[in-house]
Amino acid sequence: MTAYPSHQSLDALQAEINTLLTQLPDLDHGELIQRALMTLVRMAEVEADRLDWKILNSSLQDMERAFRVFYLYRHVRKIAIFGSARMSPETAEYQMAAAFAHQITQQGFMVMTGGGGGIMQAGNEGATAAKSFGLNIQLPFEQTSNPFIEGDAKLINFKYFFTRKLFFLRETDAVALFPGGFGTQDEAFECLTLMQTGKSPLIPVVLVDEPGRGYWKSWDAHIREHLLKTNLISPDDLSLYTITDNIDVACDVIMSFYQVYHSSRYVSDRLVIRLKSELSDAALEELNETFHDILVQGRIERSPAVVSEPNPELDGLPRLVMHFNQRDLGRLYQLICAINRLGAPTIADAHPEKK
Repeated sequence: MTAYPSHQSLDALQAEINTLLTQLPDLDHGELIQRALMTLVRMAEVEADRLDWKILNSSLQDMERAFRVFYLYRHVRKIAIFGSARMSPETAEYQMAAAFAHQITQQGFMVMTGGGGGIMQAGNEGATAAKSFGLNIQLPFEQTSNPFIEGDAKLINFKYFFTRKLFFLRETDAVALFPGGFGTQDEAFECLTLMQTGKSPLIPVVLVDEPGRGYWKSWDAHIREHLLKTNLISPDDLSLYTITDNIDVACDVIMSFYQVYHSSRYVSDRLVIRLKSELSDAALEELNETFHDILVQGRIERSPAVVSEPNPELDGLPRLVMHFNQRDLGRLYQLICAINRLGAPTIADAHPEKK
């Protein structure tokens, strides 16, 4: 809808809303648009401060800009690269991040960074503007757009961290983290938390160290000593990330995750895993023997497309279905890795789903 300045008559706005309402039955997602409009109506009926409406308005504007940019690239796999904004181009970490970004884009990925300096700049430099996004945050210091993404149509300026985080994790198919400060740690823990709790799809997460420095190895030692040893996480949760000081290994971890596994979705009480190639009977039997502990009932079985799945263009893909306990996500990650090991590798494809 058109944004109207405050001095313009509300008549034009009302006419446009009325037009939208008449079109709702014919729109692809008319029911959801109606729900969104009803939410705004209900909010207008209760007392709210001006600040409340400013937060809502700015959040919607953040999301509108991001939706428009990413829609054009909804079938392209993407990787989010995080790391310190304070790394200069002379540092080994910067150079590794630039080399990694270049290498992963050669495998068909696009790169997403925070759009600022340091590791973010390295990611955009290595990927080039044509193959990267910048999700910039408006800060009073540090965060200005780097020259490798400045002025590009894929640079998005966010007002809020939470809307920026939403799109980082919504759009990404993998995460690479280089050494950094509070922000990098925040991204690492949020990504792992969302996967561990099943609130985001499982994706490969690689923590990239400079050889001989051990930033992430020290981090991992802390996790094992203070979280694993005290039973605050399970041993299988450690499967959710990979630490390496070799960018070839980092790229291989990401690419191998999608060599047979395609995507997954819950349909009713079953987890549906889409594959790029069919598994053999022996491979399916091995999965059932190894991962029966994460099933609440039945077995892992083959299945055609489930009727209520979206994206009919994926109907021809092989599928596995199971009654997953929705708790042991580390074990589910291991199952996906086993699928990739047992199945026949395929060439890289387009993005698994429209986002």
